[in-house]
Amino acid sequence: STGAVKMQPKAEELKFVTKNDGYVHIHPSSVNYQTRHFESPYLVYHEKIKTSRVFIRDCSMVSVYPLVLLGGGQVHMQLQKGEFVISLDDGWIRFVAASHQVAELVKELRCELDQLLQDKIKNPSMDLCMCPRGSRIIGMIVKLVTTQ
Repeated sequence: STGAVKMQPKAEELKFVTKNDGYVHIHPSSVNYQTRHFESPYLVYHEKIKTSRVFIRDCSMVSVYPLVLLGGGQVHMQLQKGEFVISLDDGWIRFVAASHQVAELVKELRCELDQLLQDKIKNPSMDLCMCPRGSRIIGMIVKLVTTQ
């Protein structure tokens, strides 16, 4: 037949980029070491070590919405070259939104979640699932993440 099929990279060839260390690799002792394809290009990890090169261990793939909603730092939105860009971590992580409305809704949902968590810290006995505001915010996040 004709054409070529793109091959997945070998485990030792797969690399990711971090803000402070540049390229990192998944450690051979990690359960994800043999994983050659991730649905999302983003990983969270627990441990980073340097031997012959920088490795990460205890890593999990994370998709865009959980990263935007639960990741650290402020969420910013701006228009760049006709596209609405949502950024985290002072612009180091960026996503192109489908529309201005989607970008605004995601940013507002993140602000609402942050405020809800602040309220919970101030009042630990508050039941987030029983209060109407908390229940709506949590329900929307669950729906968004599970239907992504």
